[in-house]
Amino acid sequence: MSIPIFQVDAFTDRPFAGNPAAVCIMPGPRDDAWHQAVAAEMNLAETAFLTKEADGFRLRWFTPKVEVALCGHATLASAHVLFQEGLAQPNEIICFHTQSGVLTASRKGDEIELDFPLEPDAPIDPPANLGKALGVPLKYVGKNRFDYLVEVETEATLRKITPDFRLLATVTQRGVIVTSRSSEPRFAFVSRFFAPGVGIDEDPVTGSAHCCLGAYWRRQLGKSEFLAFQASARGGVVRVRVDDKRAYLASVPTSAARQ
Repeated sequence: MSIPIFQVDAFTDRPFAGNPAAVCIMPGPRDDAWHQAVAAEMNLAETAFLTKEADGFRLRWFTPKVEVALCGHATLASAHVLFQEGLAQPNEIICFHTQSGVLTASRKGDEIELDFPLEPDAPIDPPANLGKALGVPLKYVGKNRFDYLVEVETEATLRKITPDFRLLATVTQRGVIVTSRSSEPRFAFVSRFFAPGVGIDEDPVTGSAHCCLGAYWRRQLGKSEFLAFQASARGGVVRVRVDDKRAYLASVPTSAARQ
């Protein structure tokens, strides 16, 4: 039996930008080794696997190396495919059952909005090797259950970072979010995301990181809605709004290519 796989550029409004994710619609369960082998074959930052359930879909995310507990861009890509293929109705709220609880996706005009848990950081002393691996001065360091969060002084500093990925992989979290205020008035803040320990040197656009970034910049700027830019080589835009418990992430994925 053939299993359809789609590739979607998420968090962008143009082709060949944003973060590409694979979406695999499963006819039934397979073992973990099969999921990991498919993700390694796709060789994208994330491959999402969807299995229909009575009240939504079971959703799992795999990098080429490991399964992860939360992923924004592959969830956005999954919702896009379900709407596009008629597996979800335009006015439907899609429920995804995941390791991070029930997540939802719904249409808001031309956008798809994700309802995710807020993942705030707490300040910590910088772990060994973090500053050396990034090669820039660290203005602030925090950590949540997934990642380290680093603020640097300027966007110019953020953009010039060339990490020592071998050294950065020794920092024992999923990844490292680096952020600064944006130099462009359109955006409130910019970021980059590095996760060599799970097989992703630099992720193009990281939805789940914005569950932390939204909470952090709310503290810094005293507001709860932002337009943010992830300054990777591909680049991507994330619309973020937060409350005390949830982060709402929105963007328009461009197209899905069927494999």
